[in-house]
Amino acid sequence: MSLRGRTIVVPEGRALDLFAGMLENHGATTVRCPLVAIEDVPEAGPVEAWLRRLISGHHDDLVFFTGEGVTRLLGFARRAGLECQAIEGMRRARKTVRGPKPTRALRSIGLAPDVKADSPTSEGVMAALAALDMKGRQVGVQLYPGFPDGFLQFLAQAGAGPDPILCYRYASNAEDERVAEVIRAMAAGAVDLVAFTSSPQVRRFQEVARKLNMEVRLDEAMERTSAGAIGPVTASAAEQAGWRVSIALDSRFHLKPFVAQIAAGLGAAAAE
Repeated sequence: MSLRGRTIVVPEGRALDLFAGMLENHGATTVRCPLVAIEDVPEAGPVEAWLRRLISGHHDDLVFFTGEGVTRLLGFARRAGLECQAIEGMRRARKTVRGPKPTRALRSIGLAPDVKADSPTSEGVMAALAALDMKGRQVGVQLYPGFPDGFLQFLAQAGAGPDPILCYRYASNAEDERVAEVIRAMAAGAVDLVAFTSSPQVRRFQEVARKLNMEVRLDEAMERTSAGAIGPVTASAAEQAGWRVSIALDSRFHLKPFVAQIAAGLGAAAAE
């Protein structure tokens, strides 16, 4: 269905131009909003130490939650002259992934996951690991900003030894006023949908609103604007913020089916 006449906010992400272009090809007007920048953690030492443990064979299992995490770990390894050894360490360990993004990152270096969560959530990963005997196994866990409480405790209770590492962070950028402009436009009814592709984008909206004393305006904006979410983690973050999620994927968490769902949802709404 056509998105002609529809205005969609596209928050910043790694595939911003691709995502916006796909929506524009359906006739939508897109508003690009700078919400999240991603950076390496400032201290390389702990990451390199974790990589050396991986290379030494310390890890029986690896748990990858995000494709970004896999890519960043490899970047640290490359700069330390350890890339080939790190890839070999990943090859030896049993690899569990949360969803398609870490799977793609592993395939880019010739590897594949051994265990996939049925649901691309932390709970899904725990359910997958609960079916395995984890007693006595050393588990390297790739963390991400906002990592949920309870996962490391779950591993410890299963008799495993968790070895967590955080290799990147989200850095709020200096474009608060641009975010504020988008909130005002949404509150004025000038936007049909904000299409979230990650939960940090939701938190960034909230942070800017608090910082600029626009929390009431943001609530007004989200009452007048539908929210779209590419997957259950992102949808949950939006719902916890009190926002109405009208378009969400329950499988195949990729841009192409997300755009198709948006086109179907907004097109159907326009036809009513």
